[in-house]
Amino acid sequence: MQSLLNLKSVSVEYVTLKGRVKAVSDVTLSLKKGSTLALVGESGCGKSTLGFAILRMIPSPGRITNGEIEYDGLNLLEQSDESMRHIRGAQISMIFQDPMTSLNPLMRVEDHFLELFRTHSPQISREDAISQTAQLLDNLGIGRERMNDYPHQFSGGMRQRVMIGLSLALNPRLIIADEPTTALDVIVEAQILDLLKNLKEKYGLTLILITHNIGIVAEMADVVGVMYAGNLVELSPVIDVFENPLHPYTKGLLESVANMTHPEKSMKPIPGSPPDLITPPPGCKFHPRCPKAFAPCSTREPQLLDRNGRLVSCHLYD
Repeated sequence: MQSLLNLKSVSVEYVTLKGRVKAVSDVTLSLKKGSTLALVGESGCGKSTLGFAILRMIPSPGRITNGEIEYDGLNLLEQSDESMRHIRGAQISMIFQDPMTSLNPLMRVEDHFLELFRTHSPQISREDAISQTAQLLDNLGIGRERMNDYPHQFSGGMRQRVMIGLSLALNPRLIIADEPTTALDVIVEAQILDLLKNLKEKYGLTLILITHNIGIVAEMADVVGVMYAGNLVELSPVIDVFENPLHPYTKGLLESVANMTHPEKSMKPIPGSPPDLITPPPGCKFHPRCPKAFAPCSTREPQLLDRNGRLVSCHLYD
């Protein structure tokens, strides 16, 4: 199957008063058309930053310092700002983490969609835009009769459905979902995930799912990318990750959540905290917390190596 997205040695840094923060370090991965990639890791590991980098939406004082971001044969880092405005929403779309702050509280739901169509598809008449919005809201289970409501009149789950609708309105091929079920209860979370799966199948979407929730990964993903301190430390098919995690950090993430199929197994938290990215430890950034660390780990940074079709960055496999 052909790749839709290829990242090659992508790096992102933020310049602060204390120094340079390398939020993403030389990330390389490929995403096939129609597949779902889950990006997992602790807070601050670079998952959301990588998502924003793909859309070239890194906020100041951040910048992409290195690499290539190739979407369907097009290097996004070589495109003009005007070209990127046409790509965002129409080709690559994003579902943001908090719909209450992402939606304008002074605008009705209908106005959010009309603004989107006016910006990206000005040739569409107002009547056609309203008709498409109504159909989309029906498909999302919101109902067209609520087009004139304001965001505060919706529940958290319904606001998230509106955000999903905005991301789908222009029929993009790739959607980046940044913690799409954050702050939702488990019932609404299940509804949103079912909705995403159905929409993915209906529209043939390619999905990047940024999440902390290992359960969501098991249910939704085809491939899992594990990030730690800005680095991609493992990239494997989802079944392989759960059956045989290669990187000690991946294993630590799995052991730190409750296992409902084996309730007799106790949770094991990963000791310590993620490193300061201004002054990270030498060698492997995970070595101060790693139970399998040995001599090379503290002196040499491991490379991302292919191990039987799986990628892992660890000296255990040198």
